[in-house]
Parts: sequence; structure tokens; C-alpha cells
Amino acid sequence: MLRIIDTHAHVDELEDLAFALQKARETGLEAIIAVGSSTESNQKVLEIHQEHPNFIYPALGLHPWELGNLNSTQIGLTLNLIKDQISGITAIGEIGLDYDKRVLKRATKDLQKEVLKRLLLLAKEHDKPVAVHSRYAWKDCFDLVNNIGTQKAVFHWFTGFSSVLREIIDAGYFISCTPAAEYHEEHRRAIKETPVEQLLLETDCPVAYGRENKYRSQPSDILRSLQAVASIKESSETDIAQQTTLNAKRLFNI
Repeated sequence: MLRIIDTHAHVDELEDLAFALQKARETGLEAIIAVGSSTESNQKVLEIHQEHPNFIYPALGLHPWELGNLNSTQIGLTLNLIKDQISGITAIGEIGLDYDKRVLKRATKDLQKEVLKRLLLLAKEHDKPVAVHSRYAWKDCFDLVNNIGTQKAVFHWFTGFSSVLREIIDAGYFISCTPAAEYHEEHRRAIKETPVEQLLLETDCPVAYGRENKYRSQPSDILRSLQAVASIKESSETDIAQQTTLNAKRLFNI
């Protein structure tokens, strides 16, 4: 059985967590990086980690989508929670920027950048990797991450410009590959252009994938990510699994 790591999963949002984790183990998953997105989400991630300490590895974050729901005091409380738990977490994430017009109506670019900067500085201070969301904000995200001097980062589900991707690669950062690699041309292009030594696998579950036949993902769907990447890279699933697992262990120190 192939040993695989899901490097980005919202396990706190899974409807039947016990079933999903059992199926994940049967699939060959040896670890899941569970990302948080808000105070409530982060607390759930920590609880799940305590129940599965050698399988679920916690990453606490503040998603840009959440900023429109919070005032400055609430943002501060979320950041303080992450800081208070910093010694026991694997990474900081999900964090980043999102320039979709629906998000910008509620959270300005300046607010998003300020929060991301604070989280990146916290990660740098404590030598933690970051999981970065960068939808339609690829260049600004990279510049913030790089200019602060972040040593370890993954740009999850990357679909951005090749010019920014080259900067990500040159900086030694990673991108992660979702089941959307089966059909999403920009994501497929990014995977093709990235050295396998800088690729990770993820599901971003429980996000819905597919175009004609949609499905709600779970960690076991990491096999779809694996198969898609192997096809794009014209490599074997065994080789991709081994390299991406090695990459994940190196990035997240697990």
C-alpha cells in the first residue's frame, strides 16, 4: 500500500469524521495536516488532534474569507489563540489573501494584507511552515511571504500565473495538488511546471470537485490527487507518492 500524506484538509468540517478517517487509513494515508480557518475551527482542529495525535497534525489559521465576519477585537483574539498554541502545532494555516470580488466587499486588501503579515511574522519567529491561500492574489501573496523572509511555505491549490510560480519555485517553496488536477487546466499547468521535489498532495476536503459529476471530497480522495499528478508528470503513482510524502515530512517536520 502506498503511504501518502494529505497536506491540507478541513477535517473539522467533515460530516462523519470517524468514517472518513477510517477510510483514509485504509487508503494508505499515514498523516493529515488539519488546517483551521477561524477561532471555532482552530479549537475543533486541536480537539481532533488530541483524539488522533499520531495521525492528525494541527495547523491553526485565519482564512481571509473569515475576516468579513470579525471586528478588530475578534481578529486579535484569533491571533492570540494561534500564538498561545504555537509550540504544539505543526504549521500556521490556512492563511493568505483572496481577491475575489465577493470577498473584497467584506474584507479589503489592506485588512487582508495586515492580518497575513502578522501571521507570517509569527510563523517566522517560531520557525513554523505556512499554508497559503492565494486566489487571484498570487503575486501579492508571494511578495508578502518572500519579503518577510518566510523559510517554509506551501501555496495550496495553486492556479496562478507561470511568472509567479517561477518565483515560488526559485524561493524553494511548495505548491500542493488537489483532485481538481483531473480537469482544471490552470492547476494542471502549475503542476506540470513545478519540479516533483516541490509538490505536495492535498484534498482540501470537504470541498466539492468535478464538473459534470460533482462529489464532496474526503481525505481518501487523496488517491485522485495522486493519480492526476502521476498522469501529468508522466510518472508512476509509486514514485509520486514516495516523493510527495518525503516532501511533506520535510516541510512539516513530521
